[in-house]
Amino acid sequence: MNPLCSRCNLVVYPTEKVNCLDKYWHKGCFSCEVCKMTLNMKNYKGFEKRPYCNAHYPKTNFTCVADTPENLRLKQQSKMQSQVLYREEFEKNKGKGFSVVADTPELQRMKKTQDQISNIKYHEDYEKKKTGSDAPLSLPSNISPGAYQQPAASQNFHYDPAPEPVRQAAAPPPSSGKRYRAVYDYTAADDDEVSFMDGDVIVDVQQIDEGWMYGRVERTGQQGMLPANYVEAI
Repeated sequence: MNPLCSRCNLVVYPTEKVNCLDKYWHKGCFSCEVCKMTLNMKNYKGFEKRPYCNAHYPKTNFTCVADTPENLRLKQQSKMQSQVLYREEFEKNKGKGFSVVADTPELQRMKKTQDQISNIKYHEDYEKKKTGSDAPLSLPSNISPGAYQQPAASQNFHYDPAPEPVRQAAAPPPSSGKRYRAVYDYTAADDDEVSFMDGDVIVDVQQIDEGWMYGRVERTGQQGMLPANYVEAI
């Protein structure tokens, strides 16, 4: 069921939907509360879950709190509680030697690459050891060459090494086949993100969480993380 617009209370369809400030808006209804200027994801400022332009953004006033004996006591008590919680967490995690890391598509690709590098290194070391074992044996100086003969069973022995397994290229992350269209321009803020322009088609999209997706820009061929509220399903 399509949600209602937070401004006009009418149905918002996917092609005109803006998801911001935990609410849904029409693109035309997403405007400043004061001057009604139409806003977008780049120039809006949120205050109490309502959009404002830069000129009419409410100014917040801070109040000073005196350091009374009661406030100092509460501050010291809060600091002691924080230290106790830190020690408890430290004791729980001591000796584990690892931290939990999300199994993202990028980490899966890096893991497959490391496995292939280890496989190549193993075969290189195997070939070096095999080549070293085929070198002729040197006899001591006090023994004549004719005094040593190889056993008859080993003279006609030929070793046929097993063929090496064929290495396969690392497969890309599994694709869900979903296609999205960008509704705003976006510039990547990190190495694992991807840039795109308004109107670009994003293919092979996977939902990472509520706010982020993973996909490939059809126009540039680049792939990476992208914000979910910058695109819409085709």
